[in-house]
Amino acid sequence: MEKEMVVSIKDLEMSYGTKKVLKGINLEIYKGEIIGYIGPNGAGKSTTVKILLGIINEYKGEVRIFGEDITKDSVTYKNRIGYVPETAEIFDNLTAYEYLSFIGEVYGLDLEDLEGKIKKLMGLFSIEEALHGRISSFSKGMKQKVLIIASLIHNPDILFFDEPLSGLDANSVMIFKEILAALAKQGKTIFYSSHIMEVVEKISNRIILLNNGDIVADGTFDDLKKMSMEGSLQDIFNELTGFKKYKEIADEFVSTLQGV
Repeated sequence: MEKEMVVSIKDLEMSYGTKKVLKGINLEIYKGEIIGYIGPNGAGKSTTVKILLGIINEYKGEVRIFGEDITKDSVTYKNRIGYVPETAEIFDNLTAYEYLSFIGEVYGLDLEDLEGKIKKLMGLFSIEEALHGRISSFSKGMKQKVLIIASLIHNPDILFFDEPLSGLDANSVMIFKEILAALAKQGKTIFYSSHIMEVVEKISNRIILLNNGDIVADGTFDDLKKMSMEGSLQDIFNELTGFKKYKEIADEFVSTLQGV
């Protein structure tokens, strides 16, 4: 059966002033893939995601989502996207229920249906007792759970997660990983960006490594291992990005602290 393409990127370039952040990347993303989208800081990961989300539109190249050029219809395709940014602004003067109801209504969901759905989802994340609590009083982990629920509440077809495990307890991390696997089985496409290589290695069925605005690796973990003599994804990451001096830098850092 032919795979269904959901995202097509052709010759994508983006510059900030004189600095070229994306240097003509080409990607085809298919239904049901969990993409580990990784790279050093400044590699162009966040810029790519913001372009796909429609936040940045001053780029060169062609971007199609669900077969449509995103410059032609900048609203409809967004209803099928969920997003958890690394640093999120959240209306913390609202209660969790008020915030999630607001997000659901933005996506056109019925308020009566939302009430039960919100209560059930918060219960599954063990924060049901905080349903009517002010978000300003929540811990970082509780806020992260609310953001994850908000990204999923409209049952989107493409999900973008940037460091989504930040602040989550161990049990919630395991639940979240299983949620991703179940969503992928249903045909949802997931972009997962993180600096925690161990997690990316375990959950991704395809890993895309961006470095200095170029794609330097694209394939399964086994494919990437064949490109490098190293073993773990962290080792492969260091090999392909040319960063091998981490031990020397750490030793020099400690020596400086100790006045050696």
